[in-house]
Amino acid sequence: MSAPTDRTSSQQPRHPARRWWPALLLAGLALPLASCQSTGSAAPEGGSAPSSATAAPSAAPATITVAPADAAGDVRLDAPVTVTVTDGTLRDVTVTAPDGAALPGGLDATGTTWTSTGPLAAATRYAVHAVAAGAAGQVTHDSALTTLTPVATAFPAVAPLSGSTVGVGMPVIVTLDEPVAADRRAAVEANLHVTTQPAPVEGAWNWISDTTVEYRPAAYWPAHSSVHLDLDLGGVEVSPGVWGKTRDIDFEVGSAMISTVDIAAHTMTVTRDGVVLRTIPVTLGQSGSGGKYVTRSGTKVVMSLEATRQMDAETTGVSPDDPEYYNVATKYAMRLTNSGEFLHAAPWSVGSQGRANVSHGCTGMSTADARWMFDTTKVGDVVTYVGSDRTIEPGNGFNVWNQTFDAWKAGSALGA
Repeated sequence: MSAPTDRTSSQQPRHPARRWWPALLLAGLALPLASCQSTGSAAPEGGSAPSSATAAPSAAPATITVAPADAAGDVRLDAPVTVTVTDGTLRDVTVTAPDGAALPGGLDATGTTWTSTGPLAAATRYAVHAVAAGAAGQVTHDSALTTLTPVATAFPAVAPLSGSTVGVGMPVIVTLDEPVAADRRAAVEANLHVTTQPAPVEGAWNWISDTTVEYRPAAYWPAHSSVHLDLDLGGVEVSPGVWGKTRDIDFEVGSAMISTVDIAAHTMTVTRDGVVLRTIPVTLGQSGSGGKYVTRSGTKVVMSLEATRQMDAETTGVSPDDPEYYNVATKYAMRLTNSGEFLHAAPWSVGSQGRANVSHGCTGMSTADARWMFDTTKVGDVVTYVGSDRTIEPGNGFNVWNQTFDAWKAGSALGA
């Protein structure tokens, strides 16, 4: 048997060229790639060539930021809640109280910032949930904030009452049970909104005191119109630590009942929507006793209607031992002033009605006429008195029509 052959050392490969062509091919392909490199990236002499493949940069994730920050406490009720995203756009934002009430708000034109548009509720924990989309995908953010607890709350009582129907002379009277600081009146007033249907009406507010602000139109309310009052005071600090309450009031304005009393002629002419309904003989305040019983001239507004009322002169400062003292029961009483002027039935003075003024300042008429007037009248109806030198004092009743509208507007904290 012959000895085995050492092929490794003595036998040549059958096709030696095939071992080299893949390497040559790869070298040839690399040449054009190298020629596409910019001169700025070429390897320096003696250095190594840069890599021909560079990794693409990863997209930055969207980032959501909320103010006030997570776990913020004692947040002011007028503080805006803002949700902002970078490297993305907001897809959903909700800010909710424990009872599920959502804080109103809206996105800006870019879709990157959401801002609340309503006040926060006091002593309430709000949950903030936001979703945003970016090049790296969708992200969510959850946080919470808690609002402050007021030292006190100022509740706004309103006249007229919601759901009522009033006359064309009725002012809107807002009385808070906590005083409003002088430097906060403008903020309060700016959040009292009056709208009317079917058409807008010009009007203005006037501060009567540090707790009371009243509104009147430039002229009487349009008859047969609707009025909506939005007292958006929930986010208003009326004085340090004292915050307001939010309310909505709706009332109707009925027919235009406007009466004119001629003190010298002893008559009252009653009109409805411009049509004369009746002319009533009346008696008014007597001229003696130093004029203290003379009926006041000016435009008055019916404040209340009472089917019966005890007229006690002591409530007007007349002592029971005064010869002018009286205490009588009356029917169909319609109050016109705080000082005690009424329209009412006065059967004891029928002989003087239409002829002489013998009352202590009220407008007396027969029981039949008083009943008709009572049934025809509503709170807010207008009664204008002419013919005496004694004028009605500011604030004596719903006394908003005895000055020009420009003078009225001067009492606004927002300026005329």
